[in-house]
Amino acid sequence: MRPRVATLEGMTTPAAPGDSLDLAHGPSWRNRLALAPLTNKQSHLDGTLSADETDWLVARAEGGFALTMTAAAYVDRAGNAWAGQLGVDDDTQLPGLRRLTDAIRAAGSVSSVQLHHAGRRADAEVSGRAVVAPWSDPDRGVRELSTVEVTEAVQGFVDGAVRAERAGFDGAEIHGAHGYLVCSFLDGRHNERADGWGGPLEDRMRFLLEVVDGIRAATGPDFQLGLRLTPDGMGITVDEGLETARTVLDGGRLDYLDMSLWDVRTTGREPRPGADLLIDRYAALDRGATRLGVAGKVLSAADVSWCLDRGVDFVLAGTAAIIHHDFASRVVADPGFVSTPQPVTAEHLRAERVGPAFIDYLGTQWDDFVA
Repeated sequence: MRPRVATLEGMTTPAAPGDSLDLAHGPSWRNRLALAPLTNKQSHLDGTLSADETDWLVARAEGGFALTMTAAAYVDRAGNAWAGQLGVDDDTQLPGLRRLTDAIRAAGSVSSVQLHHAGRRADAEVSGRAVVAPWSDPDRGVRELSTVEVTEAVQGFVDGAVRAERAGFDGAEIHGAHGYLVCSFLDGRHNERADGWGGPLEDRMRFLLEVVDGIRAATGPDFQLGLRLTPDGMGITVDEGLETARTVLDGGRLDYLDMSLWDVRTTGREPRPGADLLIDRYAALDRGATRLGVAGKVLSAADVSWCLDRGVDFVLAGTAAIIHHDFASRVVADPGFVSTPQPVTAEHLRAERVGPAFIDYLGTQWDDFVA
């Protein structure tokens, strides 16, 4: 069922895409649509924002998104995953970030930076640093983090959040998905560390929980904190994914949980005939005041409403937000709106304020995105 929202008369009605959303910390969101954190490779090689990347994000804020989130931004240069990645590891990046947050706020949107360390998926040729992870992988040139380095990596996320707050961001999201560093600690296939950071799930969650608690302790009372998780795959079972979510939801550590489902209608990566949809299993968790969002193949107003009907609090749009800078406004205004199908022309993307580096990335990463 849809989350319920109060009316002036004290009655409740089903939540709709245009309903505002209150969170435990920081500003309310003007509707139930958030911009998903999208790799776009538009930043400079030193991690500073480019004019193209700033324009891409500000356009989505102007296009009605309640939350405008950056792409994954590395908190340590050793976690740099690709050329053109945004960084939040150095004060030289602050001027560009401040211009961005000022513009997002002026457009009426809440701002967030996604805090990221690529771990074993980092690119040493780009970062100039050794690739590190919870376990070693000599065939891929990956070195295991020492116990001291693990605690330093936790602090890197905390420092990135503090820097984001100084830059004027309303909050930050921890990237705990897609096989990057935080997600790797959760990997039950490979993380067999014996120093309290691996082995049983409780210890594999330790890195994530220390990052969450460290950021909450180091930032102010109005700083919104979110987390993106992978529900299954990459060494995470469906049951362990649910238990991890249940743990982070307990005690109100977070303002919101962002589940990267790849497809909001999935039962999981492995076929499980008769299994419940993952969206239903996460919506059924006791989450208190923490808000739940989902992402994955949301391409129409009907998709957004379907997700809200299943009981989540907000929806993150990726592909549709690339194709339409004002996807959020269109969804709120028109229940029948459907995103233009792929492929779309480069001219269309330029008109939607997608920069040349991003268009090139879309054209090389997916064979059906750019006509």
